[in-house]
Amino acid sequence: MVKTNDMRQLLDSRQFHFTRLVLTDIDNGPVLGINKQEMADEEICLFHRAVSSGDVYLERLHETIRQGMTRHEALPVVRFADGEYAFYNCDLNCNGLYQQAESVDAIKNAMPSHIAALKTLALSGKLAPLIFPGNINRTARGLFAFFHRSKENSSASTFLEFIFHNEIELNAKNYVPFYVVYAYLTSVDFIRLVDHKKICVMNSEFNRNSCTNWFGRLSSTPDLSFVEIPAEYVATRWDSMKEGIIKQIPPDTELCLVGAGIGALPVCVDVAERLSIPAIDAGHVLNMMNDCVDKSNGSRLYTIRMTKN
Repeated sequence: MVKTNDMRQLLDSRQFHFTRLVLTDIDNGPVLGINKQEMADEEICLFHRAVSSGDVYLERLHETIRQGMTRHEALPVVRFADGEYAFYNCDLNCNGLYQQAESVDAIKNAMPSHIAALKTLALSGKLAPLIFPGNINRTARGLFAFFHRSKENSSASTFLEFIFHNEIELNAKNYVPFYVVYAYLTSVDFIRLVDHKKICVMNSEFNRNSCTNWFGRLSSTPDLSFVEIPAEYVATRWDSMKEGIIKQIPPDTELCLVGAGIGALPVCVDVAERLSIPAIDAGHVLNMMNDCVDKSNGSRLYTIRMTKN
């Protein structure tokens, strides 16, 4: 494996390249139709050379989750995008739809536990950062620029610099494109996988009827439980609250779906490790399940299936 320490080396090593994420039954048209066309740029994702297509990424993630449930293995899956990139750049622009950090000092105080969680995630789980040409810094010297740590310009490149600085690598085993997680959680394979399984939803709210109906559209009936976590500041306060929250999770839970904003990293890692199960950062998909997509400011890419005639 080529040791990488910045984005240019990641690409120059030819382990990774950019290509369009195409999934057989996904229709991004409705989402693109009501958003700025620039959103289509996000369909160009970072791929590892060992993975030939988006469908292969989806199949691999499904098999990994299935095995994690069957073998009772700790398997955290966490997504990273603009909010996380700002947080790890100590930038209060991380406070978007929800309040994530009280201050720069609060971020700095939480950083050691986040770095430890990132290292665990890289070894035993899946990192799903949103990386596309449009969120990599550009300069006149070329398409990509690195070591640019402007607090006003947190980006995929500042996040990659951060993880590489902390000796965390992306590779074929631990990397999956951001939108593959959304596509998987809304797929027939996932919904049928959890049929009759004990699933815990960890979120600030839970509408049992909506969630039951969401799975029921494909005749799936998971045994759902709910553990409430705060809507704000989980990213900076998780260490002080985690014992009281984790003990509420039913001990026979087979998989957790987590909605915790930037706090999803430590939550997913700790829950997966403690219960030896998959813990997936579900984010927007939990809003879909709870019938409150408006809380995500509308629909997201790779969450709508093609209509079959």
